[in-house]
Amino acid sequence: MNPLQEFDHSSNINNNNTSNFTSPPSSLPLSPSSSSPPSSSATLSRYENQKRRDWNTFGQYLRNHRPPLTLSRCSGAHVLEFLRYLDQFGKTKVHTNMCPFFGYPNPPAPCPCPLRQAWGSLDALIGRLRAAFEENGGKPEANPFGARAVRLYLREVRDSQAKARGISYEKKKRKRPLPPPQQQQQQVLPPLPPPSSSNSSHVSKVTC
Repeated sequence: MNPLQEFDHSSNINNNNTSNFTSPPSSLPLSPSSSSPPSSSATLSRYENQKRRDWNTFGQYLRNHRPPLTLSRCSGAHVLEFLRYLDQFGKTKVHTNMCPFFGYPNPPAPCPCPLRQAWGSLDALIGRLRAAFEENGGKPEANPFGARAVRLYLREVRDSQAKARGISYEKKKRKRPLPPPQQQQQQVLPPLPPPSSSNSSHVSKVTC
C-alpha cells in the first residue's frame, strides 16, 4: 500500500462517527506572514513541518466531508470547497463594493465588512498541499491542488482583494544597480626616443 492509498484508507476510518469540522487547527496559515519562502535551514524545517500539518488538516477535512470523500476522488472543486470553508477563520478585512472604505488600504474607522483569508495565505497553503500530494505518491497530472479551477480562483481572490483593500500584489521588480561610470582612459603618448648621433642634423658651412 503506497502512501497515497494509506491516506485514503485513513480518510475512510470512522466516517460514520465523525463530527462537523468546525474549526481548523492552529497549523493552518491564517496570516500572510507564513507565505514567505524558506531562506535558511531553520526556515526550511518549519516549512516542512507546516506542510505536514497542512496535509494532515486536509485529511481531517476529507474525513469529515459529507458525503465521505477519499483523496483519490478529490478534484479541484473539492479543493475550492476547502478554501471557501477556511474563509470563516480569516483575519483579513475585505471591503465590499458598498463599503465607503472600499479601496482604502488604511480605513479611518471600523466597518462591518467580513473577514477573509488573505490571498497570500491561501496561495502558500495550496503550494504546500500541492507538493505534499506528489511527495505522498500522487501523480502530478492528477494533482487536484494544481487544477486550473484552483489557479483561477486564487487569481480572482488576489485581484478582488487588491481592489477592495487598495493594495497591490504585483511583485516589485528589483532595480538593478547602475554600473559605475566608465573612466575615460587617457591616451598616454609613449615617450619620444632621445636623438641619436647618427640622426643628428648637420649644419652646412657657408664659404665666402
